[in-house]
Amino acid sequence: MEKRERSAGDYFVQRRVLDEVGLDEVAQKGTWAPKPRLAERLKESLRCSAPRLKQAALSWIPVLGWLPRYSLRENAIGDLVSGCSVGIMHLPQGMAYALLASLRPVFGLYTSLYPVLVYFIFGTSRHISIGTFAVISIMIGSVTERLAPDSAFMVNGTNETGSVDLEARDAFRVEVACSLTLLTGLFQILLGVVRFGFVVTYLSEPLIRGYTTASACHVCVSQLKYLFGVTPARFTGPLALLYTLVDICRLLPQTRVPELVVSLVALSVLIVVKEINGCYRQKLPLPIPIELIVIIAATAITHFCGLTSKYSVDVVGEIPSGLKAPRAPDASLFSQVIGDAFAVAIVGYAINISLGKTFALKHGYKVDSNQELVALGLSNTVGGFFQCYSVTSSLSRSLVQESTGGKTQVAGLISSIIVLVTVLKIGSLFSDLPKAVLSTIVFVNLKGMFRQLSDVPLLWRTNQVDLLVWLVTFFSTILLNLDLGLAVSIGFSMLTVIFRMQLPRYSILGHIPGTDLYLDTETYKESALKPWKPASWKAESGIDPQSQVSVKHTREEDKSLSLPTGSRMHSERTLEGNMPGSAVRNPRALQPVSPVSLRGLSSSLVKELRESQQKAICGAKAAEARLEVGPLAQLEQEEHRLPTWELVRRLEGVIRPPRGNWKHFSNVWGTDRSSCHA
Repeated sequence: MEKRERSAGDYFVQRRVLDEVGLDEVAQKGTWAPKPRLAERLKESLRCSAPRLKQAALSWIPVLGWLPRYSLRENAIGDLVSGCSVGIMHLPQGMAYALLASLRPVFGLYTSLYPVLVYFIFGTSRHISIGTFAVISIMIGSVTERLAPDSAFMVNGTNETGSVDLEARDAFRVEVACSLTLLTGLFQILLGVVRFGFVVTYLSEPLIRGYTTASACHVCVSQLKYLFGVTPARFTGPLALLYTLVDICRLLPQTRVPELVVSLVALSVLIVVKEINGCYRQKLPLPIPIELIVIIAATAITHFCGLTSKYSVDVVGEIPSGLKAPRAPDASLFSQVIGDAFAVAIVGYAINISLGKTFALKHGYKVDSNQELVALGLSNTVGGFFQCYSVTSSLSRSLVQESTGGKTQVAGLISSIIVLVTVLKIGSLFSDLPKAVLSTIVFVNLKGMFRQLSDVPLLWRTNQVDLLVWLVTFFSTILLNLDLGLAVSIGFSMLTVIFRMQLPRYSILGHIPGTDLYLDTETYKESALKPWKPASWKAESGIDPQSQVSVKHTREEDKSLSLPTGSRMHSERTLEGNMPGSAVRNPRALQPVSPVSLRGLSSSLVKELRESQQKAICGAKAAEARLEVGPLAQLEQEEHRLPTWELVRRLEGVIRPPRGNWKHFSNVWGTDRSSCHA
């Protein structure tokens, strides 16, 4: 490219006009080999070598990669303290959440043991705590109560006069829970093997938060019977939550006062100490294990004061010591729980990966979404053979594990050891623990989910479509129960995505005469989108018009290329394919014009700009200095490979830098503000 100065007010540039073939030659367009056929790719994937085998082993069994490099000096103390803290939380939460699943408390302890060990081997997140969780527990409980209701195990009479065979009922409910858990794990493993971890992207954050909030309402209603000591009827299908709540209100005159007193005292203590932990978490070395303290105190008081015999307080009953041998779940139940298993698999994985990625982003490491799916599936599959029910990560335990210094999955291993000791030696001591105390623990741990109700005003101000997804998810889950509510929520969320893709919102900006503003042409009548034509096109003598073209510009036209930094384009789609992203900086840039040389601008204005800049810096209006020509030299070196719209965008940034950047000005001009004189 060459340039010839004509006068102080205009300049002249010429360049070669390129066709497609010439452009490919100059730009050296790359060529790629055709995509290999399926047979070739399959053959390549089946080849085995030592490096590939090692890579596959580390990918599928992550513990082989990080455990040999484990640093005792850096991580041991933090993992030990964190593991002990989380293990102490596992004991009360495991027993309490087992009641949500309509199982005996000991199965909650099993669930806090085996899956944690499996995740230690196959998981990739360093800070999440796998185990029982309220939402998954209530989903399991809805299935166990549906397939094993009390009415199916009545002895010595009818539903009104007979009694329930608790042993047979509880045994069958365990079989249902184990079959559901095994099928859930198989779904998750299958999805992880086929690299289907991206499915969670269709479960948006408003959907997950709305669903967990509605699930918290289900959990809350299900625990009211333990707080008041009443026995409501069981309802299924749509509006079951409302029917249950109405029935509990009808039974309030039959409330057992001793159990209500136990519930209120335990609830008050838990709330007060939980608030103290929250207010002084920066000063306390460890959070006060108030849940474990309340369980021990309630068990001791109930045992020594004889509350069970005197006031008929309902207790958890015998907790067997020791571990049971693995047993294959009943495969004949798969056909009855297949839909529920898929729902549990998706919800559990969504909660797990959202927490895992949150902590990974905070601490600067990566979480493999597909491997997390496999790890969670293996945890559920193995747990199904050891009489556990489905697991996922718990927000409260994960926060404690991270805040108490946990660095790796070793913290989970230590917590499982504490649970193991409890199951082997200490579990039988909690046979006199009131169920009302466990229900209060569940209530207190729902606080974080109910806080998600504050999403409603926030989404109203920021994104009303997401608010609609949140509300539809919440009310559909409340009214239609957990399984149907999830299906309706996913369908509605997909519809919103489709409609937003088909009905994008965009604006075409036009210039307001006499100003440097560009506004929506449909909203503002004075805005106009006019095509830009160069000042003159002409061929110089001796130059082939087909191969080169000359363009004449004035200085005023070059100045007109700059736009105010506040101007923007409200668009979600590229306009005519000429502008990338969502911003149209200048309607002129939509025309297929040749890149404008900045050499004339930088050479003819550099002297004038230096003088005006020096005066602006040293004068009283120093903060109004808006021009810097230092970067022009770098920009003009790159202009030959930049399209017009990119040139305009960069020129805008050069001509309108942030105000008050005195350090940069002094570097460009060699002048310090302190040396200026008024």
